[in-house]
Amino acid sequence: MSTLPTSDLLEVDQLLGDAERLLAETIRRFVTDQVLPEISSWYEAGVFPRELVPRLGELGLLGMHLDGYGCAGANALAYGVACRELEAADSGLRSFVSVQGSLAMFPIWRYGSAGQKQRWLPGMAKGELVGCFGLTESDAGSDPASMRTAARRQGSDWVLNGAKTWITNGGLADVAVVWARTEEGVRGFLVPRGTPGFRTYDIHRKHSMRASVTSELVFEDVRLPRDAVLPDVIGMRGPLSCLTEARYGIVWGAVGAARTCFETAVSYARTRTQFGRPIAGFQLTQRKLVEMCLELNKAALLAHRLGCLKDAGRLTPEQVSLGKLNNVREALAIAREARTILGANGISSEYPVMRHASNLESVLTYEGTSEVHTLLLGHAITGEKAFS
Repeated sequence: MSTLPTSDLLEVDQLLGDAERLLAETIRRFVTDQVLPEISSWYEAGVFPRELVPRLGELGLLGMHLDGYGCAGANALAYGVACRELEAADSGLRSFVSVQGSLAMFPIWRYGSAGQKQRWLPGMAKGELVGCFGLTESDAGSDPASMRTAARRQGSDWVLNGAKTWITNGGLADVAVVWARTEEGVRGFLVPRGTPGFRTYDIHRKHSMRASVTSELVFEDVRLPRDAVLPDVIGMRGPLSCLTEARYGIVWGAVGAARTCFETAVSYARTRTQFGRPIAGFQLTQRKLVEMCLELNKAALLAHRLGCLKDAGRLTPEQVSLGKLNNVREALAIAREARTILGANGISSEYPVMRHASNLESVLTYEGTSEVHTLLLGHAITGEKAFS
């Protein structure tokens, strides 16, 4: 019996170039050999192994869409494919790469001084140094402009006070890109680990993104030299542009998580027998698989289209919002439906479905909740702002 390649029924990968397809194969081999055998254990233990970081650097995945300073200078489609293949293994793996490249390296690359770029970017590209992005606060999640963290000038230095929370890579980071209020507006500061007054506390007891380090950053009279500030951006445009970069990766990453759940469900349905036959032969199971196939292939096509727009220099934040809103929502629906096909086995760590479903609950709300992306699109459609 022949079967269609239903996880790519529209042959979206045929739209990629040879380099992007080779990259996908390379990352699949990497995660198959070095991640998948251990990911369940890492997830259950709540750890992200630091030794993976230089391996990611060797593959050229850290800051891969940036030019110079040891970065790969890859196109947007290649970066998207990388995010897809990493999140097919686990959202925590894609989150690390996304935060390192799009949220920590990108603002230094885009808004930093020549000295800041040279100090941090080569080591971050190699995986010798880790960065994090400090924006979210306990009372300023979807409304980051209401942040309380502030920096004031004191002589030629800056003094930083405040706290950030739910910060991916925070406990691992050698440098934190921290956004704070100043008299001039919101500005970005580079805060190295070990700076007096700067502490991190890892957040435990998570039921999602367990193979990822999530932390609180605390700043108490942290004195920084004047060259710690990113010189080329003032205002919320800085952190929001970083989020747009990272959200693009999420659009692709969600496709990877959904693909794994779908392929797991198809394989299970073909081999699990009930009432004397594989459950793949039952109409309701087939309907579930068909609906999952539809949404997976549409999400893949959407991700590819946004990649083409980004490579053409035409991608807008609203288009990225559309992609994140749709693809994460549908990936989570696919994961949940796959769980029902696996029945009780669906909650076992023997299969990846429940892990992906739990992770996607976080992906659904971080870097812009579904509600926020809905209202951003509503503003684009109507011209009327539903929130300030």
